[in-house]
Amino acid sequence: MTSEVVAAAPVPVPGRAQRVRELAEELRGLRGALIPILHAVQEEFGYVDQPDVAVIADVLNLAVAEVHGVVTFYKDFRRTAAGRTTVAICQAEACRSVGAVELAEHARRTVGCSFGETTHDGRITLEEIYCFGNCALGPAVQVAGRLHGRVTATRLDALLGEAR
Repeated sequence: MTSEVVAAAPVPVPGRAQRVRELAEELRGLRGALIPILHAVQEEFGYVDQPDVAVIADVLNLAVAEVHGVVTFYKDFRRTAAGRTTVAICQAEACRSVGAVELAEHARRTVGCSFGETTHDGRITLEEIYCFGNCALGPAVQVAGRLHGRVTATRLDALLGEAR
């Protein structure tokens, strides 16, 4: 007998669909409105949920697949809620040349999740970023929106300790 993991269908948040529709209608007159609408939804709710995609597609008269394709193509759009604290580690060349790869591996082991994932307790989301523009101070790490430079494994542990 084989067991199969089945993802639960997203549970609509009361009032969320209406608010997504309002945001989409407010911005649909912009040239290339899809991206600004997706950013507005993410800004307000923290992520773009699958039911949001259908609402946006309806307002813009696009196929659901078109909107879904944009959401899944761009790393800027989250499809699930982030943890209480987001930890982003730069993986651009300048930071990689001074230890960002090893720092990322240390973070994965320490936190217990990979890039794009959130810890099981919902405390930390680990993200990879390609350049904060802090190249001279690499490896660069952003914790809860605050940028840190020359981050070592020991310093990252201290930052993660504060996030927990």
